[in-house]
Amino acid sequence: MDGQVNVAVIYYSATGITYQMAQSAVEAAGEAGAEVRLRKVRELAPDEAIRSNSGWQAHHLETQDVMEAQLDDLSWADVVIFGSPTRYGMVAAQLKQFIDTTGPLWAQGILANKVYSAFCSTATSHGGQESTLLALFNVFYHWGGVVVTPGYTDPSQFVAGNPYGASHTSNNGEIAPDHLALAATALTAKRAIQISAALKRGMAG
Repeated sequence: MDGQVNVAVIYYSATGITYQMAQSAVEAAGEAGAEVRLRKVRELAPDEAIRSNSGWQAHHLETQDVMEAQLDDLSWADVVIFGSPTRYGMVAAQLKQFIDTTGPLWAQGILANKVYSAFCSTATSHGGQESTLLALFNVFYHWGGVVVTPGYTDPSQFVAGNPYGASHTSNNGEIAPDHLALAATALTAKRAIQISAALKRGMAG
């Protein structure tokens, strides 16, 4: 077992807010020496709904070359970081649909003993950020995963204020993630990689 840590950043984003946070996770993972895959989940909304929102349509076109997540990405990864906008305090349906396809991997125990973490965004302040992250953690518990959060392990977290994972309030998509949200996302990725590397060393020994 080598020391290389494979990281899959799997996200859903309509207008690009969560995508920007995903990019921060990818960049931080790369800087930490990990092999990284950035993957979006399949869009479920009809074309007419996407076309009705200029920001949604623009982001859909901008990210058309981002590969869609496959079950192989989960099998390959040592660390899986999910990103989702909040939908009424829950995970977006698009990401949930992907999660619902993972039964075959779960049944084989392939999803166990990996490191999992998450980040999210909301349109309004306190719009379900913590409940969305905790909902994702419930999935990780079922998989037998190791959940890693940013906690308050860096002084910036006392300003960002969310120990469960990185989060951002976009004011209905009008405000891009600020340096605090992006730093929290990067911290989340770096901690997940650090813990995964330690686990791999322990299992190898």
